[in-house]
Amino acid sequence: MARVDFAFGAQDRLRTACKVAHKQYLASRSLVVYSRDEQILANFDRQLWGFDPTAFVPHVRADDPLAPSTPIWLTTDPPQPSRHDAPSAWLLNLDNQCPPGAGGFERILEIVSDNIEDKQAARLRWRQYVADGHTPHAHDVSNL
Repeated sequence: MARVDFAFGAQDRLRTACKVAHKQYLASRSLVVYSRDEQILANFDRQLWGFDPTAFVPHVRADDPLAPSTPIWLTTDPPQPSRHDAPSAWLLNLDNQCPPGAGGFERILEIVSDNIEDKQAARLRWRQYVADGHTPHAHDVSNL
C-alpha cells in the first residue's frame, strides 16, 4: 500500500509542488504529477520553468514520446506508475480529489495551501485515503 504524505501550510501550492518535483528529480526518482484540471497542469508546467532561476526540472506530458526517458510526467489521465516502467514512481496529486488507481505508487504526495477551499478539499481526501486503508502522514511546511 502506498504511503500518503500531506504537506500542510504551503504558502503557494504550485510553487511548493515545483520544489517537490525538483527535489524528486535531484533524488533520481520518477514522479507522476496528476490533476484532472488541464489549467492546473499548464500553470504547473509554466512554473517549473521559472520557479528557481538555477533549477532544471525535466518534465513532459505522460503521453509524450520522450516520457520513457524523462523523470517527471504530467497527466490528466488516471495515473499509472507502470505505464513508463517506473514501478517505484511517486505520485504528486494536484487534483482536489483522490487520484484514481493511486495504490500502485510507492508514495502519494499531497500539498495543501492555507486557502480555505484547498484545506476543505484536503480534509475530504484525507478521509478518503483512510477509508481506503491508508494511514496518511501530516507535515507542516508553513515555515519553508
